[in-house]
This record gives sequence, C-alpha cells and structure tokens, in this order.
Amino acid sequence: MIEPTQSVLAGLLVAQTYPGIGIEIDATDGLLGGAVSAFLTTLIVGAIMIAVAPAFTERMMADALENPVGSFVYGILSIVGIVMLAFLLFITLVGILVAIPLLLVAYLLWAIGTVVGYLAIADRLVGHEDGWLKPVLVAAGFNGALALTGIGGLVSLCVGAVGFGAVLRDVLD
Repeated sequence: MIEPTQSVLAGLLVAQTYPGIGIEIDATDGLLGGAVSAFLTTLIVGAIMIAVAPAFTERMMADALENPVGSFVYGILSIVGIVMLAFLLFITLVGILVAIPLLLVAYLLWAIGTVVGYLAIADRLVGHEDGWLKPVLVAAGFNGALALTGIGGLVSLCVGAVGFGAVLRDVLD
C-alpha cells in the first residue's frame, strides 16, 4: 500500500526526472472555477428566463417566497427520488435509455430552480422596478460568492431545492 507521503514523494521524483511535466496541487483552482461557473450559469440562465418567460419567472419567485419550507421539502424529496430512480434504471441496463434523458431534464429543471431561488433572494434585496439587470447580477454574484467560500454548497443546495421544488410543483400540477 502506498502511503500519502510516498505518493507525494513519487510525484516530486517524476517532476524532477521529467521537468516538462507540471504537477500542481492547488485547492483554489477548483473553488475559483466553481465560483466562475456558478456565476456564469446563474447570469446566463437568469437572463434567458427573464427574456423568454418573465411572467413564469416572477410567478415561480413568488411561489418560492410564499412557501419556502414546502418548496424545499418538495425539492429535496424529488431530487432524492430522481437519483434513486435513475440508479435503479441504470442497474437494469435497458433503463439507461430512460435514465439519461430523465437526468438531463432534472438537471435543466434544477438549474432553472436554482436561478429562481437566487432571483427571489436578489429581488427581495434590490427589487426589479428599474429593470432586471441589477437583480440578475446580484443573484449571480451571490451564487458565485457562495461557491467561492467552499462551504456555500450547503446553502446553494437549500436555495436550489426551494426553487426546484417550486418549479417542479408548477410543472407537475
């Protein structure tokens, strides 16, 4: 069995033997990349939602703010159920053809729900009377800042679950 110190030592030896191989271990690369990704996803999806379906977006934001606990519970239970169903479908091998589209649709609805949750928070903070630019930027900044902290994933999960629950209830009802 290779001990962690041995693997680091092996990496250093490889780097010394072959100087063209760059070995870098930096935790901030992952955090920064995740933060930029979260910021851009929220910004782009939010802008598309506001441009394409502003009434739907406002209605989902109102639903998420009206019943956040119910939306959260619905969202968490739904995502757990979807993951379990996809796992069971993957086990059958034939169900892979159903599981992949199911997971893609769930991911799309999760992205929309997360944006709804962050837009609801941003709208409460800055309002959208003078346009949607400010709330979309605040929502994206908030999501990016949480991703940058490293522990903000739990808060993002909760915000995403509230928005996902609100969107899923609207889609399924």
